[in-house]
Amino acid sequence: MHLPLFPLQSILFPGGRLALKVFEQRYIDLTKACLAHNQPFGICAIKEGREVGETAVPYSVGTLARIAEWDMPETGIFQLRVEGGTRFVIRRLQEEKNRLLVAEVEEISNERPQAVPEELRLTAEVIRRIMEELDGAYWGPERHFDDAAWVGYRLAEALPLKLATKQNLLEMNDSVARLQLLQQFLRSQT
Repeated sequence: MHLPLFPLQSILFPGGRLALKVFEQRYIDLTKACLAHNQPFGICAIKEGREVGETAVPYSVGTLARIAEWDMPETGIFQLRVEGGTRFVIRRLQEEKNRLLVAEVEEISNERPQAVPEELRLTAEVIRRIMEELDGAYWGPERHFDDAAWVGYRLAEALPLKLATKQNLLEMNDSVARLQLLQQFLRSQT
């Protein structure tokens, strides 16, 4: 799959939501093309570099993003809300003339649904409480507190973890191992 990339200092997890303010011309062009053709783009965390200006070096695993809502409050600025699809791994990367990164990617199959093990129920309870306390609309209407992958992704979004830690959690293919790491983090905070 040929995919334009949007490197960020944040992570979009599968099933997650992210608000973006788009103002650089290369990303305005990306947004227009994705809207016109109803196509996804890739969001990758930045391994080296910055979001604005020079081309950043992305991590090799990212998430497909689809534009769910958009607005243009003023000329030259898009406000987007994107939703995360499947994860992907970059196989080949190139920089276009306008400094937009385009990659050949291979989708990573979704983790199969797996129940949250009893010894890791704390993780599901914490994300349930966070959702009750904060704006529940941020996460969307679906709730899967019994699905280890869903709980792990939502908790990884919500917790104040370093970008590299969130990236490691995104790259993991074992939802129970992800929950174990998140539960260790939660217990270390008490």
